[in-house]
Amino acid sequence: MIKKLFIFALLVSIMYRAGAQNAVHREKLVDYVEPLSGTAPSSSASAMANSEAGSELSGNTIPAVGLPFGMTQFTPQTTSSEKKCLPPYEYRAKTVRGFRASHWLSGSCTQDYGSVSLLPVAGTLKDTARLLLNHGEESAKPYEYQIRFNDRYLAKMTATLRCGIFSITMLTTDTLHLVIQTNSDFKQGRVYARQQGQVITGYNPVHRIYQGWGEYAGFDGNFYLACEKAPSKMQYSTFKDRTKDSGQVILSYYLHKGEKLKLKMGTSFTSIREAQNNLETEIPDWNFKNVKNAAIRSWEQHLGRIRVQTKNLRDLKIFYTSLYHALQHPRLFSDVSGTYPTFGSQDSSATGHIKKGSYYDDFSMWDIYRAQLPLMMLVEPGKVNDFVRSLLLKSAQGGWTPIFPCWNNYTAAMIGDHATAFIAAAYNRGIRNYPLKDLYPYLRKNAFDTSDHAAYIQGKGRRALKSYLKYGYIPLEDGVKDAFHQKEQVSRTLEYAYDDYALSILARAVGRKKDYQVLSERARNYKHVIDPDIGMARGRYVSGKWIKAFTPYRRAAYITEGTPAQYTFYVPQDIKGLSVCMGGTKQLENSLDSLFIKGGYWHGNEPGHQIPFMYNYTASPYKTQSAVRKILHDAYADGPGGVDGNDDAGQMSAWYVFASMGFYPVDPVSGTYMLASPIFDSITIELEKGKTLSIQVTKSTDASCYIENVTLNGKIYTKNFLTKELFKQGGQIHIWLNDRPSKWGSSPKDRGPSISD
Repeated sequence: MIKKLFIFALLVSIMYRAGAQNAVHREKLVDYVEPLSGTAPSSSASAMANSEAGSELSGNTIPAVGLPFGMTQFTPQTTSSEKKCLPPYEYRAKTVRGFRASHWLSGSCTQDYGSVSLLPVAGTLKDTARLLLNHGEESAKPYEYQIRFNDRYLAKMTATLRCGIFSITMLTTDTLHLVIQTNSDFKQGRVYARQQGQVITGYNPVHRIYQGWGEYAGFDGNFYLACEKAPSKMQYSTFKDRTKDSGQVILSYYLHKGEKLKLKMGTSFTSIREAQNNLETEIPDWNFKNVKNAAIRSWEQHLGRIRVQTKNLRDLKIFYTSLYHALQHPRLFSDVSGTYPTFGSQDSSATGHIKKGSYYDDFSMWDIYRAQLPLMMLVEPGKVNDFVRSLLLKSAQGGWTPIFPCWNNYTAAMIGDHATAFIAAAYNRGIRNYPLKDLYPYLRKNAFDTSDHAAYIQGKGRRALKSYLKYGYIPLEDGVKDAFHQKEQVSRTLEYAYDDYALSILARAVGRKKDYQVLSERARNYKHVIDPDIGMARGRYVSGKWIKAFTPYRRAAYITEGTPAQYTFYVPQDIKGLSVCMGGTKQLENSLDSLFIKGGYWHGNEPGHQIPFMYNYTASPYKTQSAVRKILHDAYADGPGGVDGNDDAGQMSAWYVFASMGFYPVDPVSGTYMLASPIFDSITIELEKGKTLSIQVTKSTDASCYIENVTLNGKIYTKNFLTKELFKQGGQIHIWLNDRPSKWGSSPKDRGPSISD
């Protein structure tokens, strides 16, 4: 199976590269974006070697049409299921099965929810098999998707934050059937026709995932569909195992060649009435072009906050596609009226109302706190304030700060407690338009208190906290049974230590001195799972003894989605302290060398994303520059197979955005960024208050990747990291690159901070 996927991905890549040879540079940034990227399996050697299953080989993205952080993405669909790890659209599919109003978590291995689809069929209803997916007849842009079925019709769609508009042009004179159905795998969706079929409404109940799996999530995907013309015929259809209530409505139109049918849909998570209000507010008329042009302007504005220049078209396409993917989430959950479903409730009538900003959900927190959210802190700081305020609302409504808030519920998915890390990073960066004193007690509760059993089962509170507090690590005897990810004790210990460090920053900010002292000590708990005899992360029992069986380059039950060798390097708050545990700075460098030489680094998953930049804490920062450049080249590509493993709500893409610009937040909470070498000739980042940060690059040759010299505002700069102050004040950086390694940035005084300092 893996071999077939590799061959398929290779063929797709070849076809795309052949087509790109004659490409010219676009006038608009949005036209560099390739929404089909990540919809086909990756062909990178790393993905093939490390992926657990076929679903990990694909970026699991969709060709989403909409606006940044939108409530609903509109996408072609090649399946009508909401099944876990099955994205709505797959590049290798044979046929198109309609157009979906989707809430797919971009790049994830989760499930869609509350979705509804439209399937236009010209001829008879049996002619769906004729809707072959011909990639030569489709065009995917962030602001519009269109596809042509040669003897049938041409379909187009564009969208706003909460709504979409469709245009179907007949290529033959025939009957067009419009099949409207909810994609409810639970067979619970409802569809209703009103106004003689000119208005279709409905809802699709949402079900929880991970903790509480399958339970009603307390809200629905509601829709209000308006048709420009009344149908000539209308019929209901039910799910096979149900005798009443419709899961499907079919509208029929007799249309002449060249005739158009327009449809527009409003969506909401609170009610059909709010879906109608969203539609009437965002798309009040039938002007498809106006909606499309507004979407173009929005994407240009958001993408334009970072402008890069290079002669390499491939790099431009990958960069702006990555930025597009990074701008998908978190998801807008509130209506234009400010109404949103209450967090963690099972009552669909329970709603809240936000007066300031908007309410957001679908925080794939374990993934995105590393780079995607820090990227938003640079280019979308206003949104970040909304994100933090949304987390406060969730905490207040559910009693606990959620670990991984998705589906507007507690999930306890993945490990760690990284809402704390995200908020600490935002606060430390100066993004503070929220009441931290109101939020801190909830964050503290996660770190110090254990929920009762009923709440724990529902996903509230840190997993295995009792063991962690008692021993300073989670011993192997604690199987962490009430979690989607069980065991993984060493990884949990390492990540909790980082979160404790993050919370210590906030404790100090609100004047909780005792908490600060306790948490600062707990930030060093990573030492309890680093075996000093081998300098690596290793499973440990209550007695303090280390597990005997140890294969550092193979997956272990006490490690999350990786190997002990990979997770050894997850101590972003104290890399200098980690080097002491290993035996010194030189041993840290040797261990990094060993990981890369033995093929132990896997870029397709998040725990190791900081690893290539950790050479900056050694005497050889030039190795960061070469390692990062190699990953940029090998793990990313243009075309459908361009993402090396699940994109995970934009984290993989955000890594590319940062790394290609030449810096990365190894420890996001600290506000420092480790330097590497940019691949672009120049970079301009729009900052707040009209300020900018510009980076100019001078290369000896096109292949140069080693830093020879750096100036900041015209003065020699030797530190191998950038500080948060630079991203507030702005400035000019000039980097000179050569073909040979230099000693730039190698002095101990030029290395980044650690809590051991």
